[in-house]
Amino acid sequence: MKYHPIDSQLFISNRKKFTAQMQPKSVAVFNSNDIYPISADSTMPFEQHSDIFYLSGADQEETILVLFPNALNEKHKELLFVRETNEHIAVWEGEKLTKEKATAVSGIQTVYWHSEFEKIFFDLMTEADTVYFNTNEHYRQAVETQTREDRFILDCKAKFPAHRWAKSNPILQDIRGVKEPQEIALMQKACDITEKGFRRILNFVQPGVWEYEIEAEYLHEFVRNRSKGFAYTPIIASGSNANVLHYIQNNLQCKDGDLLLMDVAAEYANYSSDMTRTIPVNGKFTDRQKAVYNAVLKVKDEATKMLLPGTLWADYHKEVGKIMTSELLDLKLLDKADVQNESKDWPAYKKYFMHGTSHHIGLDTHDYGALKTPMKAGMVFTVEPGIYIPKEQMGIRIEDDVVIQENGVPFNLMQNIPIEVDEIEDLMAK
Repeated sequence: MKYHPIDSQLFISNRKKFTAQMQPKSVAVFNSNDIYPISADSTMPFEQHSDIFYLSGADQEETILVLFPNALNEKHKELLFVRETNEHIAVWEGEKLTKEKATAVSGIQTVYWHSEFEKIFFDLMTEADTVYFNTNEHYRQAVETQTREDRFILDCKAKFPAHRWAKSNPILQDIRGVKEPQEIALMQKACDITEKGFRRILNFVQPGVWEYEIEAEYLHEFVRNRSKGFAYTPIIASGSNANVLHYIQNNLQCKDGDLLLMDVAAEYANYSSDMTRTIPVNGKFTDRQKAVYNAVLKVKDEATKMLLPGTLWADYHKEVGKIMTSELLDLKLLDKADVQNESKDWPAYKKYFMHGTSHHIGLDTHDYGALKTPMKAGMVFTVEPGIYIPKEQMGIRIEDDVVIQENGVPFNLMQNIPIEVDEIEDLMAK
C-alpha cells in the first residue's frame, strides 16, 4: 500500500460501535472483494470492500472478518481470516499479511488462515442463533455481478437453514455516516492531495490542451503523493461537454473562450475526496461566465451554512432549491411565470440544476450514511450545486467536502483549494 500505516485503534473503535448494536447470540461476517477478471489472464486492480476495511483495516483479497461478541471462547469474539502466504506467493505477488501483521493492522488478536474458515465457522454457528449478512443496500447501488458476499450468503443459508438472518447494513449506515477524528484526518489528506493536483493544472491549462492531458497531470500529482489515484472516474469536461453530468470520455481539445469543468479528486488510504472546479481555458472569465460562476458559488456557500446538526435531508434540498431559483431569476434564465407555473415534482430550477446538492462521502465517494433522520456532527457531505446552459455551451459546477460540527460552524476540508474568480485568474496568469 502506498499510504502510511493507520493506527489500529480506529478499527478497534469501529468494531465496538458495530457490535454494540448486534442482537444477543449473533455472529456477523464480512468478506473482502474479489479480484475481478477482464479477459485472458488479466484482472482489475484489487479494491478492498469498504465495510471490511472500515472494521479491520485489512486491505487484502481473500480476507474474512467474523464478529461474535457472545462467543464462549474469548479468543473467538473477533476473528480475522487471511490468505496464507508462502515463498512462491512472495516471489510472484509480493508480501502478504502474516498473522502478526494482520494483528498489528487490525488490533484483532485471533488470526487464522483463510483455509481454516469453514471448520471454525461451523463451530461458531453451533453457539449462534442469528447471522448478520452484509448486503449492499446503498440507495444508488446497481450491482449486476455476484460478489463474494453474495456467494457466502447463499452458501450459509444452505448449510444453516435453522438460523435466523439479520442485516449488517442498518448498523453500518448509522455508524459509518459519522466519522471518527482519525477518519476526517485521512479525508483531509485526500483533499490536500487533490489541492496539489488542482494547483498543478492551473499552471498547465491553456487553449489547445486536451482533456486527457489534464487528466494525466492530475494522476501524476496524486500518485506522487501516496494516492492510488482517482477516488472515482474523473470528469474533465470542456465547453459543451460540461452539460453531460457524467462525461468521462475526456478526449476533446480545450478551446479558447470555453470553460473547463473538472470533477476530479484523489483517494488516500481508501478514503475519498470529491472536488469540482470550473475554470476558463484561456485564464480569464467573460462577464457572463463570471456572473453564472458567482451565482453557483453563492448557492454553494449558502448551502454549506445549512449543514448543521439536526437538519433534515429533504428540507435542506428544498431550501437549496429556493436559493438556486433566486439566482436563476437574477441571471434571466427563469422568469416569474416559470416559477409560478412550476410542478411540485419538478421545480423550475431543475431545468438548469437537475442533480442533488450533497451526498455523504467517506470510504466510498457516495458513502453510507443516514438520509432520513437529522444530520449529526461528524458527518461529511459534499456541497456541489451547478448551473448548466446547453444553449450557451456552458456548464458550471463547484464542489467542496464539508464536515458537520457540534458548534454549528461547518468545516470545509477544501478551504485551501482556490475557488474565487480573482484567485483562479491570478494563478492561471502566472
